Amino acid sequence: MPLVTTKDMFEKAYAGGYAIGGFNVNNMEIVHGIVDAAAEVRSPLILQASSGARKYAKGVYLRKLVEAAVEDSGLPIALHLDHGADFEICKECIDNGFTSVMIDASHHPFEENVAIVKKVVEYAHAHGVVVEAELGRLAGVEDDVKVSDKDAFYTDPEQAAEFVQRTGIDSLAIAIGTSHGAYKFKGEARLRFDILEKIGGLLPGFPIVLHGASSVPKDLVEKVNKYGGNMPGAQGVPEDMLRKAASMAVCKINIDSDLRLAMTGTIREYFALHPADFDPRQYLGPAREAIKAVVKHKITEVLGSANKA
Repeated sequence: MPLVTTKDMFEKAYAGGYAIGGFNVNNMEIVHGIVDAAAEVRSPLILQASSGARKYAKGVYLRKLVEAAVEDSGLPIALHLDHGADFEICKECIDNGFTSVMIDASHHPFEENVAIVKKVVEYAHAHGVVVEAELGRLAGVEDDVKVSDKDAFYTDPEQAAEFVQRTGIDSLAIAIGTSHGAYKFKGEARLRFDILEKIGGLLPGFPIVLHGASSVPKDLVEKVNKYGGNMPGAQGVPEDMLRKAASMAVCKINIDSDLRLAMTGTIREYFALHPADFDPRQYLGPAREAIKAVVKHKITEVLGSANKA
């Protein structure tokens, strides 16, 4: 089975009231952990490469790892460019085998955002690739994406409907209160489900995406801190909120920080308990299993995509 696009995934997810996980990948162990979890519960997957991942691992290595994952698991897997900064980066990834790209021109004025996205859509669709874009701005930090609280703003539903119609995109990332990184909220977590509901009404059947949607589980943060980390006050999106979003118009939920926490906490613990060990396989193996456990939980209890492959 070759890599697939998200088109069929999203049609089924929208009709079924569940979401597909967009999991960021950076190396072999992360790919293994995600795919092994999905294979056990038969879930489709979107594996994402950010700018930082492509700098760290090189795009061709990530593509080959994901192609190997398809061959090994037999799952429907899309390879997605996360936060493509411009047309040239999107074109490069399309030309090199990605089946889905995100063009993030949300920092530009509306008309410029439309023009940039439309150019990417025309090229991508001509090559059988689907396109995600963003309207509204999420706060937080993720690789090259850095947005302060004062520069973040919610997505306007009417503008979202116009944006989809004029650009021809295949999915839309919106801002309803999620944010990038492990420090998403000060005080009580809150998502603007009224905005999501209105967008769903204006764009019936159209797949919506949530970025910055890791839950930052307290047990994972506590493990990091217990073994020498320093992450006071880290807080993510409650899982019941994500499940509610998945039952509405949201068909893709991005998850990255939770994987990082699981991996980092496990490695820190291993180093503390086994100071004489120096074989990377000794600590990367447990880290891979920790990622697998997180992803399996997300698929079965949050996304609802188990047995949908």
